[in-house]
Amino acid sequence: MSYTLNVVAVSGSLHAPSKTTVLVQEIIDALALELPIDVHLIELSQVGREFAGALDRSELSTEAEAELRRIENADLLIVASPVYRASFTGLFKHVFDFVEQYALIDKPVLLAATGGSDRHALILEHQFRPLFSFFQALTLPLGVYAKASEFTDYRVSDDALRDRINQAIRRALPLVKASLPSGLYADASAVVW
Repeated sequence: MSYTLNVVAVSGSLHAPSKTTVLVQEIIDALALELPIDVHLIELSQVGREFAGALDRSELSTEAEAELRRIENADLLIVASPVYRASFTGLFKHVFDFVEQYALIDKPVLLAATGGSDRHALILEHQFRPLFSFFQALTLPLGVYAKASEFTDYRVSDDALRDRINQAIRRALPLVKASLPSGLYADASAVVW
């Protein structure tokens, strides 16, 4: 039995081009070498205005509501933001404020962030993990932090960053496979990847 993993990636960058979106795409590309995936990328630089003025989910546009449903129904989330004032962007948090509180229970989430230097790397532990712990999501063991010097002309140019991406994916795979709905796949090892 074959299964295509439904991956939804969220780039919290408010700019395009964006190192954060490049990092997300690198993670997606590395994951695609390991598993059959169907990916939907949400770039807040493109759809952020659909969320910005709303105070309640009922006020969201049809497009914003569709993006939230994709997040809630993903098999795997990849979430990333540039470091902005020691945290993720406010719009990134605003989007996740609309996600249904129990929609992400046990959902695997791969955390990623970009920043100017190594001193911002703890954003993964001090900002992202608490947010997704609130949702009772399964934050994967290794996140990926990338600093500005690891990019050249909006491309990953550092082999150590590629190695960290591959290591994060290797550590994530057993948990992602085990998270498949048991009603559909009683034995995740029987699924052909």
